Amino acid sequence: MTETSAPATRCGFVAIIGAPNAGKSTLLNRLTGAKISIVTPKAQTTRARVLGIAMHDGAQILFVDTPGIFAPKRRLDRAMVAAAWDGAGDADFLLLLVDAKTGLTDAVRGIVAKLAPTAPKMALVLNKVDLVERTRLLPLTQELAALASFEQVFMISAANGDGTNVLLDFCAAKLPAGPYLYPEDELTDLPDRLLAAEIVREQIFLQTREEVPYGATVETETYTAMKDGSVRIEAVVYVARAAHKAILIGAGGSRIKDIGAKARRELTALLERNVHLMLRVKERPGWDEEAGRLRAIGLDPGARNGEA
Repeated sequence: MTETSAPATRCGFVAIIGAPNAGKSTLLNRLTGAKISIVTPKAQTTRARVLGIAMHDGAQILFVDTPGIFAPKRRLDRAMVAAAWDGAGDADFLLLLVDAKTGLTDAVRGIVAKLAPTAPKMALVLNKVDLVERTRLLPLTQELAALASFEQVFMISAANGDGTNVLLDFCAAKLPAGPYLYPEDELTDLPDRLLAAEIVREQIFLQTREEVPYGATVETETYTAMKDGSVRIEAVVYVARAAHKAILIGAGGSRIKDIGAKARRELTALLERNVHLMLRVKERPGWDEEAGRLRAIGLDPGARNGEA
């Protein structure tokens, strides 16, 4: 009797790269079927590389959500843009995500120009196609195809899932044969401490306006598993200006209490256990230039590849 070998597994990294607000985090969450990366309507929400793991058709797809690429000004900005380019450079395959509604902007043009000569195998993914007339999509595709060579073009809506199953099939088929790098039930390599900080930061983006979310960062100081199965999380929100601190705290502490309450509910669902969340707000001018603060959110403070 002849033995039949088990089918070969496939595993590899697929980076999602694009301009700010193209929908990269929404797509990552859609493809993995779980909330891995925080999502807000504001641009530049994602600051560091986020890994989302999807099991599909015998393949373990390691999706890398990267920060949006923009013209950096601060040390934080440079580290964010460098994280995006590093994610692209390390991937087995690349998805260039373009917002079909905004089209071929200068930012997108700059990204394509840099990727065209050196990128790994790459597919073009037009997102938010449900928000534009179909007649606009072909000319946009032709404009982009004139700038770089794409192996395939996909038209999707990450928000409602249209076209994402076909994209998932494609990504699984493109990966090289190899063993899985993570347990099959794992969804991300993001530590729970960092996840907690990100969920709090998401609420800051959702509940404050203008420059406040961009002037704040969140660090988990303690993460303690309790005997009753719950977890106690103490986090600090650093802000660059006194005015931002006042806005975040709110009248009688109302704003920070609301941020904490909503973040706690989100974390309880994600961690599948009761969460006790304590937040403090501290003024720390220049935190976005501090190496320690950048390392705390998963960025390389020495990164110099920060040109859009």
